[in-house]
Amino acid sequence: MSTSPGLLGDTAARDYSHKLRLFNAFAEPELRRVIASLDLKPGARVLDAGCGTGEVLRWLADEVGPDGVIVGIDLATAHAAAARASAPATALVLQADLLKAPLRSESLDLIWCMNTINHLHDPVAGARQLASLLRPSGRIALCQSSVLPDMYFAWDARLERQANEAVRQYYRDRYGVSERDLAAVRSMVGVLRQAQLHHVSAQTFVIERVSPLGAADEAYLTEAIFRNTWGARLQPYLSSDDYDELTRLCDPQHPQFSLRRPDFHFLQTFTVVVGER
Repeated sequence: MSTSPGLLGDTAARDYSHKLRLFNAFAEPELRRVIASLDLKPGARVLDAGCGTGEVLRWLADEVGPDGVIVGIDLATAHAAAARASAPATALVLQADLLKAPLRSESLDLIWCMNTINHLHDPVAGARQLASLLRPSGRIALCQSSVLPDMYFAWDARLERQANEAVRQYYRDRYGVSERDLAAVRSMVGVLRQAQLHHVSAQTFVIERVSPLGAADEAYLTEAIFRNTWGARLQPYLSSDDYDELTRLCDPQHPQFSLRRPDFHFLQTFTVVVGER
């Protein structure tokens, strides 16, 4: 078990399972499309490296059928427990450091790794280690949503830009990481090529929502973004006027709450880079 925190502070004791569940419910239509695009064969052996709360394990199991093998690994104790509760009974969930996965080398057909590679201090070394678990011609799919949404205040690009810069400054101060460290979506093709994977391809999907929003969309945007990503933590990085306006737009009890506006339009990209051993 790794005792060194990940790039973004991950340890076995860290728990952000609520946010993971919200994101998976929010992005389920797009994630299922991504998984379908991988054209998994019945009976395939698949690892979800950094499985979080385990919802994707069910969707992977649907693709490989009853003869397939699904394994999930997550560093966090709470995440592994949540994944065991939500995964199909046939899936195996392990709490472990994915860089020291207790799995046989050359035993897997696919490794799915979503929003995880950006947590590693050395993504290339991580990709190499994961690739050693693949059978010849097995594939690794690095999946990464953009750290910041591409658009959420369609009517106010200036405030949107200020909020995004405030988030970057917060990450720099809290984790000691630069904007370059947070640019995982931009680097994944290079990561897989440096890790000696072959036939590397990339495809970007768009998570797009407009008002009126469904319950899963509103829950994720309100709780995971407006409260737990922004909220009071951004106050030191914004002018008082901008912080007050952001607070009003993010408050479900305020008449200006952005998710109830008829012109609300949300965009976030989700990139999948696939390489073959």
